[in-house]
Amino acid sequence: MSRAQAESVIKNIIREIAQECASKGQAVSETLVAFMVKAVVLDPRNEFNVDRTLTKDDVHKLIKLCVDRLLDSRSPALDTVKMQVYFDMNYTTRADFLEEHRRVLESRLQPVVREITDSRARTREELESLYRKIVSAVLLRSGLGSPTDIAVVREATAALQSVFPQTELGTFMSLVKKDKERQLVELTHIVTGIRLFNKECGKGGEGIDDLPAILNEAVPATTQNVDIEIQRTTDTAFRYTALMEKMMSGEVHDGPSLQLLKDSDINARQHEAFLRIILNDVINCAQQVEMLEAQLASRMEQLQATVQSKTAVPTAHVYPQFINLAHIWSGFQDEMVLLSVLSNILASLEPFTKGHRDVFTDEMLSPFMENVYVKTDETRIRETSGGDNRVKPSDMKHLDWLFPETTKNFERLPLQYRGYCGWALVKYDRLLLPGNPDIGVLRYKDRYYAFSQKEAAYEFASDPDRFITLVAEGAKKSPELIQLLELHTQFATITPYSQGRDQGKMIEKPITKCDMGVQTDTHILETNIVKSYEWNEWELRRKAIKLANLRTKITHSVQTNLSNMRRDNVSQVYLPKDQESQTKRDGGSNVPKPQTFLAGLRGGGFQTRPTIMTKVDLTVDVDQT
Repeated sequence: MSRAQAESVIKNIIREIAQECASKGQAVSETLVAFMVKAVVLDPRNEFNVDRTLTKDDVHKLIKLCVDRLLDSRSPALDTVKMQVYFDMNYTTRADFLEEHRRVLESRLQPVVREITDSRARTREELESLYRKIVSAVLLRSGLGSPTDIAVVREATAALQSVFPQTELGTFMSLVKKDKERQLVELTHIVTGIRLFNKECGKGGEGIDDLPAILNEAVPATTQNVDIEIQRTTDTAFRYTALMEKMMSGEVHDGPSLQLLKDSDINARQHEAFLRIILNDVINCAQQVEMLEAQLASRMEQLQATVQSKTAVPTAHVYPQFINLAHIWSGFQDEMVLLSVLSNILASLEPFTKGHRDVFTDEMLSPFMENVYVKTDETRIRETSGGDNRVKPSDMKHLDWLFPETTKNFERLPLQYRGYCGWALVKYDRLLLPGNPDIGVLRYKDRYYAFSQKEAAYEFASDPDRFITLVAEGAKKSPELIQLLELHTQFATITPYSQGRDQGKMIEKPITKCDMGVQTDTHILETNIVKSYEWNEWELRRKAIKLANLRTKITHSVQTNLSNMRRDNVSQVYLPKDQESQTKRDGGSNVPKPQTFLAGLRGGGFQTRPTIMTKVDLTVDVDQT
């Protein structure tokens, strides 16, 4: 089966699974179905072979297993996968989000801007209509009030007229489209700055919200909400971990399902990881707002000093300040939108954790939690810190161990498995225990591993490849661990959900072929370089002539009675070359050119007077030259 045919088969399988789930009252996205297909195929318990083409029975089995998993409403593992899909499809970095937000705003403004730039207004009514459209475009781009509010429109029109009177529409109409768009953006910034300055002076500001004050209330409230949710989620994870440890040690009998507890713990830990990402963004928002407030206050003071109740101010002095003020306010607007998105994501993540909370309620767990000491991650790290709990590098000299006092930026090391102990994941079958970097971080094949205890570090370091492979095998049984532990590099067919838009590449074994070009240097080792090599044709000709000239030379050789056992010695020299020199000096002198004048050659004519020729020498003397 060709690759295109395989992709077509997989897409049909995904479509059929989604339709069957929809017919049973459960709507699922194709992205979720695609990942579930990958998870089912990777799970060794399902006995799918990726090296051969799926048979008809394999396809029916695959569809049935996927539908059963997707319809399991009380499965914490499915909730975790759904949470991961949602977060990856809706969350993006700050820079990417703001870029996308501005692109969307520009696309919405495009019809209004195009109507202005393409206008061919001639009459007075058409020019007035064009000016009103420019006012509307300025209001829409700035976001300061509604174009349908009369008071806002009047204020914006007055500010625009002070910068761009209606009489200049003719000049505006003569510009090319690009220049028109550029001038509209500049006018928006200047008008925005004027309105913000008027609001600060108490002379306007109709329809302008006090964004700094709103953000100063919203940011702490959002931070508090995230902190509360993190505390709640971590407390749940700590309880699950403590109970599982007791059950594995045999101290708790007839407890809840251990597999269900592990799935619930993974769900809680994934929720915690996403919450910490959101919290970090909210903290960045707070820092950005604080910086923008300082810039706003400074700019307002400079404007006050520039204007100072003057009737006229040079535009070269004040316009750049208005534009900068508009940029600062745009920063406040970006923070508002970003904070709103983060709050929506925070609220949307909570339903994905309800499944295990409804199953493992406080009443249900309380009988099993008697005499169980619940340790937090901080407690576990504190208990395993100290000199006695540290790895001794001398015990394993062939491995590279890193410690805080010997490694720069130790706290920023990109720990594998998101900082969880790889030994515990194998020893206790996917149990998530936080690693303590203070014990010692193992650097193996340019990756960094932290451990929950000293003994775990020694056992893992004795055979790292085996443990790394077993962690990957465990992730195949719980595919949600691939995202949580960041194992995408170990699974060529599993990519982050946001990158897995093409659902036709799941069951086929990944192709490892690629186009490659190889270039080898002429001489890699210095000792192999031929010093006499020449590429120049004329240099080769010179050497050929030189060799041919040897035919006319005499060769001398000497041999003694005792030299017959030695190597032949030959010497060759050039005979002395005949050399000649010749000198020559040219000299010259100038003499006067002879000049002679003859007179009287015409003769006497009809007269009887005879012809007398007179010769006059006109040559100049040598002394006079």
